[in-house]
Amino acid sequence: MPMMSVPDLFQHGAKLYSPDAATIRWAEAAAGLAREVLRNPEARQANLRHGATWFVGVDALPTGEGGVADGVPLAGPFMADLPPLSAWHPAQLSVVFPGYPGRDPGESEAAHRYRRVRGAAHVDGLLAVGADRRRFPLELHSFILGLPLNDCAAAPTIYWPGSHRIIGEALRSEIGDRAPSEVDVTDIYGAARKRVFAEIEPQPLRVAPGGVFLLHRFTLHGTAPWDGPENPEGRMVAFFRPEVAAPVEWLRPDWA
Repeated sequence: MPMMSVPDLFQHGAKLYSPDAATIRWAEAAAGLAREVLRNPEARQANLRHGATWFVGVDALPTGEGGVADGVPLAGPFMADLPPLSAWHPAQLSVVFPGYPGRDPGESEAAHRYRRVRGAAHVDGLLAVGADRRRFPLELHSFILGLPLNDCAAAPTIYWPGSHRIIGEALRSEIGDRAPSEVDVTDIYGAARKRVFAEIEPQPLRVAPGGVFLLHRFTLHGTAPWDGPENPEGRMVAFFRPEVAAPVEWLRPDWA
């Protein structure tokens, strides 16, 4: 996939950055922290899902202010494309293992099929609430930043190019001037997602450690099934999803 400019990011919903020396240093430091986390039995017990083929790892990577990892600052050309942020959260450590996706006890066949066939495609922050699992925008992310930590091409993050425009238009139409967190978006999100599946083919986001992929906050994305040789370390990626400073920024059609 060719490199994209920031205007192209608005068009496609994703941008790849080739490995850079500064980001390579960060990825090496973060990978060391990741391996420490994965050696922790309590962390594994708390985070392994889908037949122990996915370590969820939300906020599990002990990164600091500005994304610093073990004293190494988060840096690289991608930083110039990010909107201003007031704070960074600890990175998610997402690790996919051979055999993904396995099936957990109690997981429905429909849910497991969706993970196999559609990569568990989703837009981050639209959380299912209550027994009826109605979705509300409760985490208003500014963007999604993925940084591979090891050299593994299996089970890549996938995305649906241009899906952010379809999803964004649906959310803006439904929410209007209301507070996003108070609006049930279940039905319009489901319809928009169905349209994306009918019109767009998913594409993989593959880049070596020290490279980066950046997703628009409304881009539909997921994880492909494991499709490569055995790798006991799995596929390790660090994700940052900082939240916007104000809810009004979240619904903007451009890069807030």
